[in-house]
Amino acid sequence: MKIKNIILFASAAAVMSSCGIYNKYERPDVNVAGLVRDSASVSDTLAVRDTANFGNLPWRSVFTDPQLQSLIEYALEHNTNMLNAALNVKMVQAQLTAAKLAFVPSFTFSPQGTISSWDGNTPSKIYSLPVQASWSIDLFGNLLNAKRSAQMQLLATKDYQLVVKTGIISNVANMYYTLMMLDRQLEIVNGMAELTKDTWRIMKLQKDLGRVNETGVQSAESNYYSVLSQAADLKRQIRETENSMSLLLGQPAQTIARGKLENQSLPASFSTGIAVSMLNNRPDVHYAEMNLASCFYDVQNARSRFYPNITISGSGAYTNNGGMGIVNPGKWLLSAVGSLTQPIFARGQLIAGLKVAKAQQEQAFNTWQNAVLSAGSEVSNALVLYNSSAEKSVLDGKRVDVLTKNVDMTRQLFNSKSATYLEVITAQSNLLNAQLSKVQDDFYKMQAVVNLYYALGGGRD
Repeated sequence: MKIKNIILFASAAAVMSSCGIYNKYERPDVNVAGLVRDSASVSDTLAVRDTANFGNLPWRSVFTDPQLQSLIEYALEHNTNMLNAALNVKMVQAQLTAAKLAFVPSFTFSPQGTISSWDGNTPSKIYSLPVQASWSIDLFGNLLNAKRSAQMQLLATKDYQLVVKTGIISNVANMYYTLMMLDRQLEIVNGMAELTKDTWRIMKLQKDLGRVNETGVQSAESNYYSVLSQAADLKRQIRETENSMSLLLGQPAQTIARGKLENQSLPASFSTGIAVSMLNNRPDVHYAEMNLASCFYDVQNARSRFYPNITISGSGAYTNNGGMGIVNPGKWLLSAVGSLTQPIFARGQLIAGLKVAKAQQEQAFNTWQNAVLSAGSEVSNALVLYNSSAEKSVLDGKRVDVLTKNVDMTRQLFNSKSATYLEVITAQSNLLNAQLSKVQDDFYKMQAVVNLYYALGGGRD
């Protein structure tokens, strides 16, 4: 009989192994060759030989402005999404604890007592103090796979928490640099407003001397109002950006303390690391993979439902009920029973459940693959934004130098009657546009650094 039992259990183990209900998740193959596109190389693929990663730097090493660091720290403590992400981790941790406790026997205690009297006779008192226990034996991996799935969900939730954290750091930095860009542009526009106002004044004097007509004065006046209009628009943008920043910080809308754009110092050389490092560094990519792993164990769990459920139950009661066959009332009554439930026909529910679990696993795989491709695309976009902005900043800087001289020479020529008022106004407008463009180029370089840091999975302490 013992030999038969051994053969039976060995056969069952072989069947379960062949079905894979105890297998652990392993990362599927993914092609990361050429994942990051080089913005300058003829081969169109970024050739990276080192394993360093700009995204592995602590955020304080990247964003060194003390005021920006204070804003980021405040946002990480008070942002609503960050607080909710932390609560999500706590909820999933509780679910994992429940999955682990499924391996432990359950106990119930239900004391009972009755008093009965027949036709006014002396009442009889009967009491019972039963304790019942039930234990599910996880012979076919149902509880194990449920626990493993919950573990993957916990990892995924922690990854999502890091996604939120990285996003907050990047958004605060981008808005901070946006505010400094707008401040610098407003400073330039205000300076140009003084210059155009002075030109308007000169035009009026020239008109009084009969050197220009009324249209020249009107054009100068119109140009002055146009510059004031740009200043008003920049002030609106500053206020709206401060409001958005305040919301991100989890506080009422208010003025945001900040430094100067020209005083900022950000890294100028970057290493993206090997492409496969994004699979672990990017929290959103790892989050997608942990969801895939959870779906893998859900498929295993769906398979295990085709096998029997084995439950051992036991009970013990301290009672004085002599009617239960107890010779000496006030003693213990103990019992134990084992049960096996084998699904035979469940109206296709088990098969449908397995099909759904497999389909969800395929969806999770597709989502993970897309997350990998998106990560590579974001890195490529950040690199090309930085390189193109750096190139434009140099060119616009040269334009500003040339146009500054052009404005001075045009004003001198106008005073000597060798240039028209239209040339003066056009020169001033061209200079203003070049100055604003130069500031925007420098901002885009900063934004590219922030975007690259995010794209490489930054946001670590």
